[in-house]
Amino acid sequence: MPTTLEAAILIIEQLQAENAALKQQLAELTEQLAQVQQAQQNGQPKVKASMPKREPKSRRKRDPQHNRGRKRQEPTRIETHACDACPDCGRTLTGGSVARTRQVIDLPPPQPVEVVEHQVIERYCPHCDAWKTPTRNLTGQVLGHSRIGVRVAALIAYLRTVLRLPIRRIQEYLATVHALDLSVGEITRLLHQVRDTLDADLQDLKAQARASPIVHADETGWREDGQHGYIWAFSTPGDDTVRYYEYDQSRGGHVVRRILGGTFRGHLVSDFYCGYNRHPCPHQRCWVHLLRDLHDLRKAHPLPPETVIPEKPAPDEAVAVAVHRWCQAVRTLYDDAQQWLKQHPAASQTEREAAYVRLTGQSHALGLQYAQVKEHPCKALCQRLLRHEDELFPFVLVDGLSADNNQAERSIRPLVIIRKISGGSRSEAGTKTRMALASLFETWLARGLNAFQECLRALGAPAPTPA
Repeated sequence: MPTTLEAAILIIEQLQAENAALKQQLAELTEQLAQVQQAQQNGQPKVKASMPKREPKSRRKRDPQHNRGRKRQEPTRIETHACDACPDCGRTLTGGSVARTRQVIDLPPPQPVEVVEHQVIERYCPHCDAWKTPTRNLTGQVLGHSRIGVRVAALIAYLRTVLRLPIRRIQEYLATVHALDLSVGEITRLLHQVRDTLDADLQDLKAQARASPIVHADETGWREDGQHGYIWAFSTPGDDTVRYYEYDQSRGGHVVRRILGGTFRGHLVSDFYCGYNRHPCPHQRCWVHLLRDLHDLRKAHPLPPETVIPEKPAPDEAVAVAVHRWCQAVRTLYDDAQQWLKQHPAASQTEREAAYVRLTGQSHALGLQYAQVKEHPCKALCQRLLRHEDELFPFVLVDGLSADNNQAERSIRPLVIIRKISGGSRSEAGTKTRMALASLFETWLARGLNAFQECLRALGAPAPTPA
């Protein structure tokens, strides 16, 4: 091994060599700088340092659906712009062709309401020796004996239900845009009249929900005159979807039986709330609610982030490991069911029944695992699996049946927003009107219809033809 002196001499030689190289580099850079300064003094252009060329990046292609022009609308009025005479020589010009076009979309000036006065003329009949007056028939033009026409009534119902405007904002809009002054009480009374007129359509929606093979159900809170109650929401899938809402002060199961009636025997999709248990029909319980509870259970019994679930955990980790293993097994069972449906889109009823029996048996075994173990974290969910074991996998049996209750959650969301804005309603009539109009308008919107025109049609007036 080299001595300390030899090592020091070697380091000195390396530093001297590095110093000489740096001096050489400094001399070259000083010479280049002098050349540049001399060129600037002689008026020559600056010498730019050559930069390495970058490889051109390939242009990102746009999605084909965006590679088209803006959709042109059918014009309601055409204005032509042409030169009648040449701007240079003044010669008269005729004929020609369209060089270019430009569309401007705007609204006509706000139109005040039309006030139509119906005068009934009485005339004397000398033959009968009596005065005769014609019979008035204003059906489709006005609601009952009100002075407000159906178009104004439909507009107010649309603004109130779909756009969720407060009564005073509707009052301000009518006065500002259409020069129509209505009181708050008159607008409220008009909404009640719309509800009464469309009661037959509302009852028809209720009958359609009862006759549907699949109904999604959910409930949420609602305050009426400061008293707490509940909105019950029922919706059906398909093109002829239905949204039906009804208020009740109770959250008991008898409300479900009252609304759906004794004739409903389709599949009822709901969460695990006990109010739906006693309705005599097949049930499909929401897997999203169950998976959410599994997630909360795992969060309540966490494992260290770097921990891999061992085969033989330590005693202090045994409970957490058991919880994670059991929750993962339930989640895997659900994923297995969904994967089977994707792999067998045209499965026969026999194949569906076999898959249903297999999945139900596995969920039964998972339920028995900790259902009788006292104070085990998984005990409650194990008992839930056993209590609803026949209601977890009907979506495998029935084509078109969803494994979750997302449709009911989404359908009740508009009323939840209204509740957060207004806090509820002040009277029984106000609640009844809210639920009725929400049922009608949300059904029309869910079917992809023009809610305003459908309201006009239901009130008996011909819907306006779009330009």
